[in-house]
Amino acid sequence: MPDEEVAPAASGVSRRNLLIGASAASVLAAAGWPGAAQAAPRDDTLAITIMGTSDLHSNAVNWDYYKDATYSDSAGNAIGLARVSSVVNQVRADRGREHTMLFDAGDTIQGSPLGFYYALVEPVTETGAIHPIAAQMNAIGYDAVALGNHEFNYGLDFLRNWISQMDADVLAANAVHAGTKVPAFTPYVIKTMKVKGRPPVRVGVLGLTNPGVVIWDKANVSGEIEVQGLVEAAARWVPVMKHAGADIVVVSAHSGDSGMSSYGDDLPVENAAALVAEQVPDIDVILFGHAHRDIPERIVVNPQTGRRVIMSEPKNWGQRVSVFDLRLEFARGSWSVADGSALTVDTRTVVDDPALVAVVRSQHEAVVRYVNTPVATSTEAMSAAEACWKDTAILDYVNAVQTDTVAAAVAGTPEASLPIVSIAAPFNRGATFPAGQVTIKDVAGLYIYDNTLLASVLTGAQIRDYLEYSAKYFAQVAPGDPVDPASWTNAGGTPDYNSDQFSGIDYDVDIAQPVGSRIANLTYDGAPVGSDQQFLVAVNNYRQSGGGGFPHIATAPVVYNAQVAIREAIVSYASAAGVIDPADFHVENWRLVRGGAPVF
Repeated sequence: MPDEEVAPAASGVSRRNLLIGASAASVLAAAGWPGAAQAAPRDDTLAITIMGTSDLHSNAVNWDYYKDATYSDSAGNAIGLARVSSVVNQVRADRGREHTMLFDAGDTIQGSPLGFYYALVEPVTETGAIHPIAAQMNAIGYDAVALGNHEFNYGLDFLRNWISQMDADVLAANAVHAGTKVPAFTPYVIKTMKVKGRPPVRVGVLGLTNPGVVIWDKANVSGEIEVQGLVEAAARWVPVMKHAGADIVVVSAHSGDSGMSSYGDDLPVENAAALVAEQVPDIDVILFGHAHRDIPERIVVNPQTGRRVIMSEPKNWGQRVSVFDLRLEFARGSWSVADGSALTVDTRTVVDDPALVAVVRSQHEAVVRYVNTPVATSTEAMSAAEACWKDTAILDYVNAVQTDTVAAAVAGTPEASLPIVSIAAPFNRGATFPAGQVTIKDVAGLYIYDNTLLASVLTGAQIRDYLEYSAKYFAQVAPGDPVDPASWTNAGGTPDYNSDQFSGIDYDVDIAQPVGSRIANLTYDGAPVGSDQQFLVAVNNYRQSGGGGFPHIATAPVVYNAQVAIREAIVSYASAAGVIDPADFHVENWRLVRGGAPVF
């Protein structure tokens, strides 16, 4: 492993996936990697390689826990750190491990049933076990990892425990102790590559996380952690790194490159990676993530220096590995980047590294057993395939669980007299409950996020505003146009998880009308909803904390917050009832209309 200097912080896998993959040369050539075809470097030049991953989301092996099968999608992609390891091994073999480094840009420990299980079902903080992602990253030999916003989902104690298990340096320069500018985590590290006959190359890597942490995980970080803007933090720390002797500066940023934010203008820019390249001098490479996109190479010229910054984002879940090829020149006693390029290597070109599969085999198998545990019997099959444009029974089940949980919690309080409404969104169009046995994996496929349940108070006028905001999810469609609902969704790039549906009130969404004038016939118990009428609203923590930018909800009074995980609440609810019968909970209380006429 390279030498390093750390900036101190202030305080059931398919056997066919286990075969050895293609040769390094063939894999890298297929990806367009120059590799050994490069001319031998001169004495005053040196070729080095930096590899990077991002948004692994606790995918360890090429397995889909929701389907209980080898992962597959329409494009034939593969996922997991075991696939990443095979690519990394081949690049190291081709380039020489002593001239390579491996970084990650965050969102590593949350996002799959594996991550959920070892955080909430059998927490590693209680058992003392090594977190499976820490174990795999240690086995691969990561040099440094930046924190993503999802690292904060399970609380600071869990995060710090995971960091303590990591061999790699875990970085977040812009996450500071609340009310100070003092880093709460290690801001940067300088790694040293030895060069025969020359001074070593000193590679500095700066970690940056996402400002949205303070919204999305407010309950976990409020009063503890604040997150500065990425540009502000990079401008502070890059000169420090250069002064400390970094020849090359790499930024590992959990931030997309669009310059846009999902949370409005109240916080620094969410997707600021390109802004960092443009506004902060002396950066050579930016590995970025968060947006779950495959961007093999983006070149940004810093106007202050005229130098190129090489950027790359590897596709999420270990589907791609970014590979930066840098040619260094030695002059006046130090190394600098003369030129370089980047690409992403597709992990479909390899198979799972059997050594990395072995590292997590027992933990993976425990999760497979867990997700296949039966919880209830469904009287009929239910699907979320049409949940984005119809009121479906399977999404009503989420609302029923949320409504009943809140009702039980507020019993005997002043809020018990308020009518309860509930909000849910179609997280996964592929979710199903089969007729017959329903397992934990079926529930996990329906509710794929690790959200917790809260209840806030909104007025009728505020609920109308909220629904109008949600209705921007649909394109405007004339009454006489063909019925093609799948083409009407995701208008303006709005994701499915930002298409909120209410239960407990009745309303129409008129998609023939412009955005802001779509909600009609808003009633409760057969009467029009009054502007000042108060409702108790069951809502998840992501939405209540401001995620998605919905109006009113982030500032509404919170009357219930017991940190109950919604997925676990669904499992408990189903287990207690034993039967899931749509006749008990499915009410078609909202509908799409055009010019007042129902679409369906």
